[in-house]
Amino acid sequence: MKRHRPDWRGLVILGLSLAAGLALLIHGPIPQDAAYHGFADQRAYWGMPNGVDTLSNLAFLVVGLAGLHALRQGVPAGGLPPLRLAYALFFAGAALLFPSSGYYHLWPDNAGLAWDRLAMTISFMAFFASILGEHVSPRLGARLLLPLILLGILSVVYWRLTDQGDGGDLRLYLLVQFLPMLLVPFILLTYPSRLRPTAYLWAVIGWYLLAKGLESLDEPILHLTGLVSGHSLKHLAAALGIASFLLALYRRRPDPESRIQLNDPAVRD
Repeated sequence: MKRHRPDWRGLVILGLSLAAGLALLIHGPIPQDAAYHGFADQRAYWGMPNGVDTLSNLAFLVVGLAGLHALRQGVPAGGLPPLRLAYALFFAGAALLFPSSGYYHLWPDNAGLAWDRLAMTISFMAFFASILGEHVSPRLGARLLLPLILLGILSVVYWRLTDQGDGGDLRLYLLVQFLPMLLVPFILLTYPSRLRPTAYLWAVIGWYLLAKGLESLDEPILHLTGLVSGHSLKHLAAALGIASFLLALYRRRPDPESRIQLNDPAVRD
């Protein structure tokens, strides 16, 4: 009788997760920097404070509603039916960024930022559950969806509860946002995909990294262009990342060489 050997890939994912959590625990509280709210482009339009940063959130509404529309009668050929709820929550979180991030940019402070981050964590966690479902196990992705979403929400609630005017503690939120983006490339490289091509998923990661880079260059980009800031472009880059996942649902197809058959009960409605 053969002994079941632990999957080294799962052990790596578990090890990285534990290491990241332990590192943040040892590090101690990480407060929200009050200077974060001082965006470069504070021009008002039509009486709207921070007009471009606020209005650029419309991109999230457009792509989020487009994704929900694509799922209204089922999952397109480029997705897996058991992950329909994960896909829907990913796009719903994106659409919610329009009111939540828009509200935050009208009056930037920690209270508004919490609403912005709640919507973001819904999308982050739904995306991570989708990747787990498409590459590791559809059943695993579907079962972890709700716990991951709740963990994301908890990370924002914990930050706000610990904020007594000193910035609070961002450690759990940072873990929720950045650990999945560390694990997703590893999963894409080591687990066979049930859907091809995977280039659309790499595009999601690429747009995310570009968005973070643009965010860090908020003021220099405004000085360079005189028209738009790095933060406004960050919104557009992030929305294009969401659009890349929408394209994946339309353009990918089941991989005929996948070791997991798509008629397996785990991948059926």
